[in-house]
Amino acid sequence: MELTKKKSKYSLKESLTAYIFLLPALMLAFTFIILPIFSAFVNGFTDYYLLKPDEKIFIGIDNFIRMASDTLLLRTFKNTLYFVLLVVPLQLGMALILALIVNKKIKFNGYYRMAYFAPAVLSLVVISILWSVLLNPSSGLANQILMSVGIPRQKFLTSTTQAMPTIVVISAWSGCGYQMLIFLAGLKNIENSLYEAAEIDGANSWKKFLHITIPSLRPVTMFLIITTTIQAFKLIVQPMVMTGGGPDYSTMTILQYIYEYGFRHRNVGYVSAITLVFTLFLVIVSILIKKVLKEE
Repeated sequence: MELTKKKSKYSLKESLTAYIFLLPALMLAFTFIILPIFSAFVNGFTDYYLLKPDEKIFIGIDNFIRMASDTLLLRTFKNTLYFVLLVVPLQLGMALILALIVNKKIKFNGYYRMAYFAPAVLSLVVISILWSVLLNPSSGLANQILMSVGIPRQKFLTSTTQAMPTIVVISAWSGCGYQMLIFLAGLKNIENSLYEAAEIDGANSWKKFLHITIPSLRPVTMFLIITTTIQAFKLIVQPMVMTGGGPDYSTMTILQYIYEYGFRHRNVGYVSAITLVFTLFLVIVSILIKKVLKEE
């Protein structure tokens, strides 16, 4: 009986200690996640102009109805979807290739890892400014190189057809180092005996990659597909810095639209409604990805 009481007191003390350590994180989560979500939910059903908080009125679902006829919003959503569909397979493909390269025992392997990962630790603003200079149509280094091999100047970021694909490539290059490390960790966890057994059975490198490496990386790949997709939908820095959403709104994303309408036009009610719908859309996308890939 006494032993049970001591165990109970010890368990209670452990729980209190755990909650004390969790308290700062919970407070931050409440302040910067739960409270803003609740605020967005409330404001989404109102006509709320930021500079006139006293004139906020309840308008029901008018903001949500308005979204269906907002042609610019629909265009920014299409731009975002186009970016996601291109950047996710490209970025993960590049990351897997780099992981396979650095997983081999070759000279200066550590330096290669550092070089491949370096863009992932740089600020997106710095990367965007750097590439804006390199891709300048008149004086950029990229066009100078192209002209030296007989290829005419390209407009890159100033072209309605080239701007978004250019941002896709730059984004994939800057972010693939992080995914590379996660793929590398997955490759390290694959039992070497599997490759040895396959080699004895006469399997070549391609068959070993197809039947051992890919299936073994399934949990890692699943995690990366979901996280990379969600991050891709949150694209804002690159187009904002490199093109300002242009030319002709061809690179404006939904988050940039939310920023413009919320902070420049200060229409908090309408933006809150867009944010709620966009958040719900991301949740549905995550669930669908898990269902399609049959992940538990």
